[in-house]
Amino acid sequence: MRVAVVGAGVAGLSAAYDLLNAGHQVTVFEASSYTGGLAAGFQDEIWDWPLERYYHHLFRSDQEIIGLVQELGMADKLFWPRPITSLFYQDQIVPFDSPKAWISFPGFNLIDVARFGMVSAYLRFSKPWRSLERETADNWLRRWYGDKIYEMIWRPLLIGKFGPYYKDANMAWMWARLKVRSPRLGYFQGGFQYFVDTLTMAVKERGGRILLNCPIHSIDSLENGQISLGVKDGDRTDYDSCLVTTSPGLFGKMAPTLPDAYLNHLVSLKSMGAVILVLALKHQLLNATYWLNLPADSPDKAVNDIPFLALVEHTNYIDKRYYGGDHVIYCGDYVVPDHVYLNMSQQELEDIFIGVLPRFNQEFQPGWVRKSWLFRTRYAQPVPEVNHSVNIPPIHTPLSNLFFASMSQVYPWDRGTNYAVEIGRKSAREISNSFA
Repeated sequence: MRVAVVGAGVAGLSAAYDLLNAGHQVTVFEASSYTGGLAAGFQDEIWDWPLERYYHHLFRSDQEIIGLVQELGMADKLFWPRPITSLFYQDQIVPFDSPKAWISFPGFNLIDVARFGMVSAYLRFSKPWRSLERETADNWLRRWYGDKIYEMIWRPLLIGKFGPYYKDANMAWMWARLKVRSPRLGYFQGGFQYFVDTLTMAVKERGGRILLNCPIHSIDSLENGQISLGVKDGDRTDYDSCLVTTSPGLFGKMAPTLPDAYLNHLVSLKSMGAVILVLALKHQLLNATYWLNLPADSPDKAVNDIPFLALVEHTNYIDKRYYGGDHVIYCGDYVVPDHVYLNMSQQELEDIFIGVLPRFNQEFQPGWVRKSWLFRTRYAQPVPEVNHSVNIPPIHTPLSNLFFASMSQVYPWDRGTNYAVEIGRKSAREISNSFA
């Protein structure tokens, strides 16, 4: 059968790979000039390895992508450093990524340590997510960890992730984040771009066509059951089946003939965008810390003392020799899709973000910045509200032979490349079964 895949991110490429292995003819349409979506990289002229536009790593529990990596014959390219995650507490960088670190954390007394450890252990080693989704993370975490721990540790993380929706996210989502984490984090020799390139090549080697710079403008269902795609210059192409891997909102615009109830449901799904400023520095900023969680009091990121969610020094995780000796940092934030950060110039954002870096290292000067890059997307993080499982759109849409796969459907798990692989391969199975 002839199958169209809209979107050449990890989900779309994974689906195309399996559909080709099942004997179908596959054409992948991608609006941008590259494959990989949010996992794609870029490369400075002095670097040996490309770097992800949006920070990436794997957990040991990410069996879907690890399995695909093994199928692609690149398991030897995956390695597992053990970086340091810290909190910014009272203007100090304090490690917070192990029981030993919790015991010595200056913000905790012995009762806090015991409470934090017991509640965290319950979440880590139990599977209560269906009951947890009936309550917000804000309520559950405050009740069981207590006000002090909640406001010091968890509330800033929720604000960082969901902004004005931080009180709406359900506890099952938080449980899933804690459930899968591992101290060692996986990375690829050559970065995630190496994984993307290998998967892209595997699709092409199996006869798949990947059309870059080729956005889809419309998707219609024909009387004969085929799906008609409108591409640039007004051309149309018909397929036996189509999988769309864009955001829910963009899918709704592409396919306005979907039933009203389904379209309204897609539009109602809330999500956050992302803003990433990448800086190549001449000197190390955070000493040893890879990931620094930051305090936040207001859901409006622009008015907090520190105007972004996380500070990530990539070269405290992956050796700087692969990046020409640069010390590479990410200043990252999730924001609502109409936030001012998504429309500011790069210089305006640099003035805001770089302006707070002396808080983390008093020796920092703007002259440390050798080069900078800005990346933004309006769809990055779905917002899982209470009882979100009933809101997940099915992969098979109400239109015959039209399928949809996005990060809004991997719940209760958080977005990431592992779940992009999983939803892509699950979609491929559903499509193949529909032809049986």
